[in-house]
Amino acid sequence: MTGRNDGRAEGQGRVYQASGDMHISEHHHHGPSWSGPDSVRLPAVGRPPVVLRDRADIMARLRAAVVVGAGNEVLVLHGLGGCGKTALAYALFQESNADGQRLGLWVNASDQGTLRAGMLAIAADRGAGQGELVAARSGLRAAADLVWEYLDRSDRPWLLVLDNADEPAVLRDGGWLRTSPRGTVLVTTRQASAHWWQTAELLHVGVLPRVDAAQVLCDLAPERGSAEEAAEVADRLGRLPLALTLAGGFLAHQFIQPWSMSEYGRHLRGDQGIDPITLIDQGAAGNDSRHLVSGTWQLSMDHLVAGGVPEAVALLRLLACWSSDPLPLSLLAGMSLGPRLPAFRVEPALKGLLDHSLTELVDGRVRSLRTHGVLLDSVARGTPGDEREPLAAAAAGLLAAALPEVPERGAADAGRSRMGPHVVALLRRIRDWPDVLPQTAEAALECALRLVTAQHRVGDYASSHALGTTARVLGEQRLGRDHPLVLSLRQRVGRSLYRLGRFEEAEEFCREALDDCERALGPAAPVTLDTCVTLSRPLRQLGRTADAVALMRRVVEGRSSALGPFHPLTLLARSHPLELDPGPELDAAAPTAMALLAECRRELGPRHQITMAVELSGPYALHFTGRSIDALPLAREALKHHEEVYGEEYPITLAARHLLVNVLSAVGAQAEAVVHAEKVVAGRQRVLGPEHPWTRAARELFDQCRAGGRPAGDGRRGGDQS
Repeated sequence: MTGRNDGRAEGQGRVYQASGDMHISEHHHHGPSWSGPDSVRLPAVGRPPVVLRDRADIMARLRAAVVVGAGNEVLVLHGLGGCGKTALAYALFQESNADGQRLGLWVNASDQGTLRAGMLAIAADRGAGQGELVAARSGLRAAADLVWEYLDRSDRPWLLVLDNADEPAVLRDGGWLRTSPRGTVLVTTRQASAHWWQTAELLHVGVLPRVDAAQVLCDLAPERGSAEEAAEVADRLGRLPLALTLAGGFLAHQFIQPWSMSEYGRHLRGDQGIDPITLIDQGAAGNDSRHLVSGTWQLSMDHLVAGGVPEAVALLRLLACWSSDPLPLSLLAGMSLGPRLPAFRVEPALKGLLDHSLTELVDGRVRSLRTHGVLLDSVARGTPGDEREPLAAAAAGLLAAALPEVPERGAADAGRSRMGPHVVALLRRIRDWPDVLPQTAEAALECALRLVTAQHRVGDYASSHALGTTARVLGEQRLGRDHPLVLSLRQRVGRSLYRLGRFEEAEEFCREALDDCERALGPAAPVTLDTCVTLSRPLRQLGRTADAVALMRRVVEGRSSALGPFHPLTLLARSHPLELDPGPELDAAAPTAMALLAECRRELGPRHQITMAVELSGPYALHFTGRSIDALPLAREALKHHEEVYGEEYPITLAARHLLVNVLSAVGAQAEAVVHAEKVVAGRQRVLGPEHPWTRAARELFDQCRAGGRPAGDGRRGGDQS
């Protein structure tokens, strides 16, 4: 011995050592060293659905997995947070428990500690002794082996629900996910990657159909509106079950001044000063982030960051600049957000979003992504202020790279046709984000102008009008009514109104736009002259030829002075008088037709769109000034070239065929005229609709040709090549 007191303690013993008197008092309070769930026999869910809507196919498959004798299966419900995976699991749990033939067991698998505690509680439920459980908890025995040993020997068949298994590594690395002949395992997860679930059957859970989504709102708030009003609200909520449940709960529990469905829908637009995401979350019963649209997706984003893919958050914030409509994947090719998302990390970032069900691939002619609208609004709302400008600038730059600077006439591009909703969504984000610089707002509005022009030039006049109208309003809200891009959009909207056959409306709209252009930009500004051209067209259709001619001359003078006589825009301006109705003005312009066509071919080439426009205006002028014989070969050639370049049903090709019908009828070739006239009628009905003025004119022309008479009037108003 050394003269000192030597001692050793084991377990919870204590050794105390002193050189003098010592008084020790100890109080030992022994309680459980481990705490598990209160129950594994009841589902731990926030707000079960009143009635499970839709989901018939999925429920049929789930029910087949819990019939008498079924087992040895793992089924995985995967999808976006809030899409109703837990609700499906709850419905199956309740049904399988109802007859007492199958025991229901429910475990929260959101993290390792909760999963382990729940699974050991199941072992205890199935008969494991205290000593076995203590050994498993202390690491002296493999916990998963113990649990599955007792599940395998269970006296009753069972259904085991592993809810919120959004980190599959927790299940795999601990050996917790297995099969047993005594039961069926049902997993709910946002993790869609198949490599996590190689022995399981994956069942995707999406949003609800429109009718069923509306019915969810009516189930929860039956007195607040009609089924159609509920359907409109459901559309605004993206038909996401979580959002529908929160909205219905909010409407059902208002007391002082209850809103109708329609009022709720108006507030969802954000026009009443209420943030839509905040409004939706007001229907929650608690603060669990899984039950709030503002927080449920943050869990997935946190998993991505913890998993070494923080760039996925930057990519999701970029996607939040755009729309929930399908987004062509080609838009992301070669993109970079600097250090937050380098180009070489875009692919893994996208894979991370796909794996966590934060976006999804859409099959079709154009490979696309689709991200839920409520998710995008929630992410945009939470985007830090200092990130908004670079994100918006990047979003505008990527759209601009996908849109032609000078759109050409011709067939529609499938990818480009999907850009409209994304341009509008970006303009809305920029309007609502004061952190975004004016030059970025201009870049986004320039994208809108390019796309509006492109839609017009492929003949999609309705889309051009709709997009132009919306973009003009959003542009005015951010940049002001007199901004040159806003004024350019206004004249583009005027063009689409004219093409849609709304001539009086187009004349009024364009006249107001011209007044604003002259005041804000001056009488000779390019946008002002463009608007003069646009106004001249409905004036010509409405028979106000003198006013139209004055505008045309003004444009020729302005462009010649600013650009020179052979600039493409000057050549185009010089061709406009060739399209006038028969009369003195057309008589004066017609002799210049062939010389102008030769200049266009020399300066621009034979297949330039301006050359082809003049190629059609020339025979028109010759025919309607009494030279139909001279016009016939030119009209045939113009139709042939337009068919080759633009296709048979392109609107201006139909105008070329309409002209040929007039010329053929004038020279007595009635049989051939009837054949072409019939094609014009059919084409116009498909392209412009049966009630468009040019469609009606085509029918009249067809009837006259079939009756053997020459067309009455000028026959010109069946189309326009400008």
